[in-house]
Amino acid sequence: MNSAPDTAAPAPLPLAGVRVIAMGQLIAGPFAGKTLGDVGADVIKIEPPEGGDPLRGWRLLKDGTSVWWQVSSRNKRSVALDLRQPEGQELARRLVSEADVLIENFRPGTLEGWGLGWEVLHALNPRLVMLRISGYGQTGPYRDLPGFGVIGEAMGGLRHLTAEPGRVPVRVGVSIGDTLAALHGVIGVLTALRHRDVNGGEGQVVDVALHEAVFNCMESLLPEYSAFGAVREPGGSALPGIAPSNAYQCTDGWVLVAGNGDSIYRRLMRAIGRDDLAAAPDLQSNAGRVARVAEIDAAIGAWTAARRVSDVLEALGAQRVPAGKVYTAKDIAEDPHYRAREMIVEQRTKHGWSVEVPGVVPKLCTTPGRIRSAAPDLGDDTAAVLRELGVDDATVAAWRAKGVAR
Repeated sequence: MNSAPDTAAPAPLPLAGVRVIAMGQLIAGPFAGKTLGDVGADVIKIEPPEGGDPLRGWRLLKDGTSVWWQVSSRNKRSVALDLRQPEGQELARRLVSEADVLIENFRPGTLEGWGLGWEVLHALNPRLVMLRISGYGQTGPYRDLPGFGVIGEAMGGLRHLTAEPGRVPVRVGVSIGDTLAALHGVIGVLTALRHRDVNGGEGQVVDVALHEAVFNCMESLLPEYSAFGAVREPGGSALPGIAPSNAYQCTDGWVLVAGNGDSIYRRLMRAIGRDDLAAAPDLQSNAGRVARVAEIDAAIGAWTAARRVSDVLEALGAQRVPAGKVYTAKDIAEDPHYRAREMIVEQRTKHGWSVEVPGVVPKLCTTPGRIRSAAPDLGDDTAAVLRELGVDDATVAAWRAKGVAR
């Protein structure tokens, strides 16, 4: 198991030398910043002096801070500035003037109200790449509406599909809309940096709407409606139109089986003792199997219902049929494959206790990302970062007394 922060001789990181000013809160903006920080960017997180990012207080807390914070804010420096005050706005402009990237996920118009809009910042720093994540984007009739990830999931088409037929749509279980928007934002930032560095040195705005990031992942949803008027409906645990692919109950839990390739399907049927279904002429292609999917699912379900998950996985694994159990956090933490791939990393926090967190994704063979620093306490780096701007300690102390900084 790797331990973080890493004290070994560091390998070069792809984004070393790239400075990111991260103004976003909660999930989408911070996730984008974390992803860039994992591969070397110097991420300076600006938080309000009173309370900081609300994520610090979400879900389960240890020493008064969310353990989620240890994931979201690793590889970042915390600067506590009140962007509602003129001095805080001026400091933010000074930070941005020397930065490569600005990340924000406020409602459109918020930064403009603080004198931190694109026109101002672009004039100040033409090389700046500005990532703006919002519910509905920076343009369009819904621009000014408030939007969270769950709304983006609904408008993007995902929430309609996450249900058993005829039952209430359910959430995925994590803030997938925010995360998808963050990842699209990172792609946009890297693309814009590449353009800037090879085409004249000018930055640009990366405009990511939550619902568009979700919609971009909805596969054939729109083309099927456009071509056939077909509205895809909830399929529960199955994958409608592709068979067999479903969740099946065992004596001690559930197993996912994806037997939807033609040769995989035949191996699956032989593994469960249904040579008749393996050889049936009309089941040799996906179209035929979809027509008889209820019969096929029933056959698989009858076989799994008499067996333990581990026995099902062993039998199907021997026949090279993709199958897996439904993992809980405990399953993940105890899985040797996660450990072997360094996806479970022990991170020592600022307060001296350790917690296991997800490792770095994606994995690069020559310049792999790593956790270089633990998540900061609020305002940990305010004085140091302001010194880099030439602000003396007496001025910092005065701003702290006024509530501009912490």
